[in-house]
Amino acid sequence: MSNLKPTNDFVFKKLFGEEKNVDILKDLIQSILPELKIAKVVVNKDVSLERKLITDKLGILDVMATLNDNTKINIEMQVEDLHNTVERSIFYQSGVYHESLAKGVSYINAVKTIGIWITNYDVFKEGPFHEIARLKRDYENIILTDKYELHYIQLSKFKKKCKRISTKLEQWLLFIINENMEEINMVDNKYVKKAEKELEYLSGDEETRRLAELREKAIRDELAAIAQARDEGKSEGISKVARKMLEKKMDIALIMEITGLTKAE
Repeated sequence: MSNLKPTNDFVFKKLFGEEKNVDILKDLIQSILPELKIAKVVVNKDVSLERKLITDKLGILDVMATLNDNTKINIEMQVEDLHNTVERSIFYQSGVYHESLAKGVSYINAVKTIGIWITNYDVFKEGPFHEIARLKRDYENIILTDKYELHYIQLSKFKKKCKRISTKLEQWLLFIINENMEEINMVDNKYVKKAEKELEYLSGDEETRRLAELREKAIRDELAAIAQARDEGKSEGISKVARKMLEKKMDIALIMEITGLTKAE
């Protein structure tokens, strides 16, 4: 029986969003944010929301955590490209930032929020596989605030560009992709080793496999529904164009050539 994939967002949340695995979550975050000295990580867990979202099609199953200095971390695992990752990430992270500001607290005391989006596709055509976005002023590129930060970690770019594993982040990405067990076994990181064992355990648990497959099916169904809606919209648009061309008494052969419709249609 093959192992489940950490790129399944339900499996990712089971691996990194459980209190018992807070040490592997801490090591993953530290690999993404090496400049921070992380002493403590607290997992923010909402079990009822998690269970509700398993079958909620494209509902977000994220990993939320708070670091020792109250920095809020939001990690998303995204497999399918809906061509709106930047817009969605800004929207979700703005919500995290807003919620972090307790009622009656001064704006100046808002805590730092960091959104980490791990994607199985390219978010940007150019640039490195790990890209950081911050709010900056036009004037000399001065940082406007350090309290709002987005990280895009593109697994597809990592696979193409990284031929040699040399950093802790690269070790974790190799594990998350989970395609070459020989390479993963050579990784010298006790937390990656623990994550590997945890993944093996989850893969052998019948209920976890069922929920992971249910999650994948829900996403496939939603993507199929989106594709069908697009096709129907495209078809309706072509029909409108053809009608207008007929009204203007354009040649039938020309209308067929432009729209791709048959003469009968």
